[in-house]
Amino acid sequence: MKLTAKIALALGLVATLTACGSNSKTEEKAAEAPKTETAEKAETKDDKGPIKIGVVGEYNEVLEEVIKRYEEGTGDKVELVKFADYNQPNEALLAGDIDLNAYQHYKFLDEFNADRGSDLVSIGDTMLAPIALFSNKVKSLDDLKEGARIAIPNDPSNGSRALFLLQDAGLIKVEGEPGEIVGLDKIKENPKNLEIIEMDASQTSRSLDDVDAAAVNDTFALDAGLDRKTIIYEENPKSESVKQYINIIAARKEDENNERYKEFVKYYQTDETKADYERITKGSWIPAW
Repeated sequence: MKLTAKIALALGLVATLTACGSNSKTEEKAAEAPKTETAEKAETKDDKGPIKIGVVGEYNEVLEEVIKRYEEGTGDKVELVKFADYNQPNEALLAGDIDLNAYQHYKFLDEFNADRGSDLVSIGDTMLAPIALFSNKVKSLDDLKEGARIAIPNDPSNGSRALFLLQDAGLIKVEGEPGEIVGLDKIKENPKNLEIIEMDASQTSRSLDDVDAAAVNDTFALDAGLDRKTIIYEENPKSESVKQYINIIAARKEDENNERYKEFVKYYQTDETKADYERITKGSWIPAW
């Protein structure tokens, strides 16, 4: 081989080795490059940190029992994040500050989504906190006489719900669809000529000695210590008119089929949880799955 050819071959080998070394160093630098914020968030999401569930208020005993069983059964962790305002848990869910929330019914979620242009979804039904018709004077609906006096809440949301409760009970007929805001002027049939008296929702439980029956929200019934044996009619979670008031576990749309979250719902919707509702709320909150 001529000297010129040998020199050219040697230079070619050196160039090849230099290029390989350069590529190797570039790959090492790429591997050592700092992680972007997006990459760090993705890694955090995948590291199976606790499932953060937003709630409102302090009445979370049933949920806490579910969490105990879930953690024992799966080894996974759950963290309750408490809020004071009813709009905060949905805003926090949209922002990614929590993973799920468990405090609202379908109607509230639908109205929130419509107002915010968001697409939060339900991934599981939990319970119904019903409005019920209590009475200290009669034992059944049939015992209500002509002209009986019925107290209902005077705010538009609960008042409408109470009127549809009376309709489901067969006492009146209302013009409009369940979920719509209706008033006394929308009663189109009242065969017993019931006198329906509107008052503040917090006062309906206190009116029971003065009226024949009263539609009382679950919260005020619990606060007043009303005996469930005095209920003559209450909302049925299987009724189409009541479905919108069933409470749910909500998630972001992209997490609708998240396996961890679906597993948590399975642990919620059990006979053990039904027993917890009976034991803790004395039947005031009704399992709805």
